[in-house]
Amino acid sequence: MGKVLSTVGRKVQRFNVEGRAQKVISQAKPKPAPKFESNLRDLERVLKEHPEIVEEQSRKNVKLDEHLRQVYVTSKDTLPEPLPNANQATDKPLPINRSSVEEYEFGHLEPRTITKGRCTLRQAVQFIGNHQTDPEQWTAAKIAEYYRMKEPLVVDILAHFKSFEVHLPDKNLERRRLLTRAAEGSKQIE
Repeated sequence: MGKVLSTVGRKVQRFNVEGRAQKVISQAKPKPAPKFESNLRDLERVLKEHPEIVEEQSRKNVKLDEHLRQVYVTSKDTLPEPLPNANQATDKPLPINRSSVEEYEFGHLEPRTITKGRCTLRQAVQFIGNHQTDPEQWTAAKIAEYYRMKEPLVVDILAHFKSFEVHLPDKNLERRRLLTRAAEGSKQIE
């Protein structure tokens, strides 16, 4: 139903578009937009206080007209250069260094200077790893003092972020899972 209504609505909107557009274009002077009452009051006030403004707008400015007559615009038509084909030799030299830009360790360039109370990603990974390996030596207070950060911030970082831990599965557990699957499969076949 929606498609039918949209199709009909579109045809109604586009009905006699050329005729309506020609009617608007052929008018001698376009209708000005309606003005607010406050704007009309301001206009009347200005015309009462300064009636010479209307005369000045209707008069031709001789000095401006002379300046405009002195301006000449000349254009030179230039043909665009055709794009070089692959078999044509170009004057542009090839780049000397063709090596790619090396990628940064953490995906972005680390800053040279670090504001007090902040740390880089490299430093954060370092102190998180130090805390995980030896929590008695690398306490939150010591880390905060070493990196000149606020202790509650360091406590939050250590609580919510951990470095990757690798958990290797037990081989016997995998063997048991395979045997139970095989046993379940044989029960279903019978």
